[in-house]
Amino acid sequence: MANVSGKTSNGCTYEGDYHPASAGRVHWSATFRHNGDYAGMRHGCVHDMLGVDTASVDDAVKLDIESTWTQAT
Repeated sequence: MANVSGKTSNGCTYEGDYHPASAGRVHWSATFRHNGDYAGMRHGCVHDMLGVDTASVDDAVKLDIESTWTQAT
């Protein structure tokens, strides 16, 4: 399992973790805050990560977290 944190384009910070599943999938979950207040939680899965280096997996997870949070309806 690896930890991940960052800031989304709409100003929320997030902290979460991710871990490899099977067949090249990576599952993640993240908690979001806006100005220090709880804003929500999301989880997701990134596919096709089999044989991908750690830095690229980290980047892919962060991109998916951003997309999931900012494009939510």
